[in-house]
Amino acid sequence: MKVFINIEEPAVRPGKIDKLMDGVCMKPYNKIISLVGRICGASEKAHARKEWYLLNTLEKLNLNLHSLAVFRKLLSDEAVGRLSELLSCADRPLLERVDRYSAFAGALFRESENLTDYLLSRVLEDENIYVSKRAQNLPVGDALEECVISELKLIQEVSRLTAGEVKACLGYDGFLPAWKNAEADFVSAYFERLDHIETYGYGMFSKHHMFIVKDGALAPARLPDRVTLSDLKGYEAQRQAVIKNTLALLSGKPAANVLLYGDAGTGKSSTVKAITNEFKDRGLRLVEITRKQFGAIPAIAEDLSRNPLKFILFIDDLSFFKDSDDYNALKAILEGSVSAKAPNLVIYATSNRRHLVKESFSDRNGDDIHRNETIQELSSLSERFGLSVNFFKPDKGLYLEIVRELKNRYRVQMDGITLDAEAEKYALLRGGRSPRVARQFIEHLKSAEE
Repeated sequence: MKVFINIEEPAVRPGKIDKLMDGVCMKPYNKIISLVGRICGASEKAHARKEWYLLNTLEKLNLNLHSLAVFRKLLSDEAVGRLSELLSCADRPLLERVDRYSAFAGALFRESENLTDYLLSRVLEDENIYVSKRAQNLPVGDALEECVISELKLIQEVSRLTAGEVKACLGYDGFLPAWKNAEADFVSAYFERLDHIETYGYGMFSKHHMFIVKDGALAPARLPDRVTLSDLKGYEAQRQAVIKNTLALLSGKPAANVLLYGDAGTGKSSTVKAITNEFKDRGLRLVEITRKQFGAIPAIAEDLSRNPLKFILFIDDLSFFKDSDDYNALKAILEGSVSAKAPNLVIYATSNRRHLVKESFSDRNGDDIHRNETIQELSSLSERFGLSVNFFKPDKGLYLEIVRELKNRYRVQMDGITLDAEAEKYALLRGGRSPRVARQFIEHLKSAEE
């Protein structure tokens, strides 16, 4: 390894210094410093001693990173990987050293300007064997406990590395961006987080609160709906019924699977998502699953049952045709198969139909000799939800009430009489009254003002 030393006003020709420093790692430290002192003088000797110390510090920090066992996933993080490359570049050409520095700074700045905060957040979000055991209240051996504490201290040491320390070793006098550092006790912060893991979660569940199913596995929703309860107008009784059931889930009490059914545009899906946003800081997470993914529910439910958080499996716009595999799969799940039943998970579904299975005239009048049983079977799926909440189109009074509330929220300038008349005209053109039509009407007025 080469050590690159910046020497101001050298006492000897630069070429002599370069020749001296080639292969410097193969010589004992004290002899190298002594050689530099004899050739260059006392000030250069002190400078060489400082750079040697810094370079050995960087190499030690890189060894710390690569010694991680429990927190080894950190090495796959882009910024941490770039940092490791930077810490090991002392023997590389100047261009490569500068390139690695800026590559790390760029990766860090995409998330944070503070190295300490960044590494601490990655540690607190890390999914590893230790946090998994603690979350499930499984026994943890002394060796694993000791390893976690030791690694947290090592990562904390890395987090204190300053931009100035690295720049001093690069041998480059041009501008390079500088990151910030902060004081943090990684051990205390980590174990404090574990004490509240039922609300914070771990892994991707500590960073995201809405998920989809992709290729049979959970993945964070790229653009989660940010709707809040205060955004929704009308249907207060319906929403309170769903909120009450959700609070029971969060409290560890028995909670029902919920069917929200009724007319389109009445806020069924928005209610579920707004509730999730409202209670995400209390440990609530949402997993949206499509009809074609019902077969994955038992495996997903089994995995989530070991998680300390609470989950809503959300099925939007639910309906079936008779004898479909999807229908049979969901029916089995709602009936409570052993693998699908978890105390920290409920199913919330929305539908525009009270009876979720689409039936034909032949189902009512056709060739089935047990006609009544057929009709009962087709309509019984909705009854397997413990709570059904209806969202029907609002009458004129409720519709105009929603319009007026939205008008105040958006600060639309229009007198009440004109507003009511225009709102009714807009609903007629849009096929009927609904909260969605009311919002579209107000947004139309607001855009026209601006």
